[in-house]
Amino acid sequence: MLKCIIIDDEPLAIQLLSDYAIKSKDLELVGSYTNPLEAFHSLQHQAVDLIFLDIQMPELTGIQFMQLAKNEQLYILTTAYDNYALQGYDFDVVDYLLKPISLDRFLAAVEKAKERKNVAQSALASPIPPSVQNNNFMFVKTGYKTQRIQYDAILYFEGLSDYVAIHTSKEKILTLEKMKHFAQTLPDHLFVRVHKSFIVSIEKIDFIERNRISIGDKYIPIGATYAAAFWEKIK
Repeated sequence: MLKCIIIDDEPLAIQLLSDYAIKSKDLELVGSYTNPLEAFHSLQHQAVDLIFLDIQMPELTGIQFMQLAKNEQLYILTTAYDNYALQGYDFDVVDYLLKPISLDRFLAAVEKAKERKNVAQSALASPIPPSVQNNNFMFVKTGYKTQRIQYDAILYFEGLSDYVAIHTSKEKILTLEKMKHFAQTLPDHLFVRVHKSFIVSIEKIDFIERNRISIGDKYIPIGATYAAAFWEKIK
């Protein structure tokens, strides 16, 4: 069960999400707020797992709220506008819901949050051994097993708040290993870090368009901090 709160300056939006939360067997709604500052102060006294957060609010935007509250909770962003998705990557949000929000879409986002929470908890049940690496593969701890992954099967690494998702040509593998570890140990000629949340396989890049990379059906942002080193590497 995920303890959640809702933050939105529109009472009707709060009412809709509250009704949806009650219908979900995976959520316990412990509060709703039209004032984000009031919600922030409440977090000092009660722990929550998940926050449904509107992006555009007058007192404090959703982005500013996440900067203030750090990454101690999971976030699902809600908004009537579709131009904030890339900003969400910087805060590792679980999902991004565009208003008007349907019940099916809401429940799908909750399922993602539950999966992330479960992976973090199960992986913590046993210690993580260091990744074992070879010329063309590595071993990583994932859940209750240690899995071998071929380098040439990897599309990209995605850093999330509690774990790293390794996206391969066949599956997504979750591990509690940190992005810093992979950035330091992956073969430099095969992989490049392009964002604080992404490391990509150089040979899997389909094309580069302005400040983003296309790999399969995924667009990956190029962070300003990593842009110069990335362009130098692929020259």
